[in-house]
Amino acid sequence: MIFKGKVWKFGDNVDTDAIIPARYLTTSDSRELAAHCMEDADPNFVVRMKPGDIILGGENFGCGSSREHAPIAIKAAGIACVVAKSFARIFYRNAFNMGLPIFESRELGDAIREGEKITVDSAKGTITVTKENKTFMINPIPPFMEKLIADGGLMKHISRK
Repeated sequence: MIFKGKVWKFGDNVDTDAIIPARYLTTSDSRELAAHCMEDADPNFVVRMKPGDIILGGENFGCGSSREHAPIAIKAAGIACVVAKSFARIFYRNAFNMGLPIFESRELGDAIREGEKITVDSAKGTITVTKENKTFMINPIPPFMEKLIADGGLMKHISRK
């Protein structure tokens, strides 16, 4: 899988309440969740971002409660993938279950500015900064988890069998 997009940077410990505030958890409508994606971290995020853009987080992205609404909101907003220094364990698994591609890179966040464009190649295990043609290594996604993403998440993957 190859993802190309503009980077939106967020810091360390972005919790699920910043990704999708609890006041919107009365719905499971992905379009409604998308409209409020990252609202408490950046109130204008969904207005400024474009489908295919990439979120770049710091340490412990997705910490906090174990709500699946967080990766659903990100994916439904049109974010291609999330790259972070590290992910909270429950968010990591929920992301794959919901079909949201995520990648860990300890170096990328300190090496680029918000707005730069990158290419993530999950098969090669690389992230390339377009402007500088600088490449960073990432751990490739295991094939069975790539299949989950390609199928749109765990439930869609199971229903295809």
